Amino acid sequence: MHRSAMTKPVMPRSLAIAGFVLRGLLILNWFYGAAILAGLVASLVAEAPVMAALGVLPSPDSQALIQGMRAVALLGIASVPLHYVLLRRLLEVVASVRERTPFVPENARRLHAIAWALLGLQVLSLLVAAVAEAVSTPAQPLHLDAGFSTGGWLAVLLLFVLARIFAEGTRLQDELEGTV
Repeated sequence: MHRSAMTKPVMPRSLAIAGFVLRGLLILNWFYGAAILAGLVASLVAEAPVMAALGVLPSPDSQALIQGMRAVALLGIASVPLHYVLLRRLLEVVASVRERTPFVPENARRLHAIAWALLGLQVLSLLVAAVAEAVSTPAQPLHLDAGFSTGGWLAVLLLFVLARIFAEGTRLQDELEGTV
């Protein structure tokens, strides 16, 4: 047998880097959730110093702002499992590509799950923007980088289409292997 047929194909460096980065992001995601939860609990236990540290000035309108900030924190915590699904499934897709089996039914399901998670994150972003708008005042504006994202919604659509393409590619590959 020819030597090149016996050697394992070399994994592209980009796949190794992607796997490393995704594993790191999975860990950071849990720290992100824990930090938000800690901040939320701190705001309940020691409201005055925490809000002062965040720049919330005592005023008649500050209670609505504080409640809005807590609602945003809860939405941030709700994003942690969505990020987990997205990152975990993407890591599994990268692993299957590394194994040279990208067109498998599992990847179509993984991409579909990623699309749903990203859709959830887009909805959470709209909710965060709505809360910020509702509690923001001229005296104490709440500026958050949230709301409608054209790129985010296009990514959702792209992932649903890509999941369908993978499902169809898997079906065609199975048909082709059945005819050989």
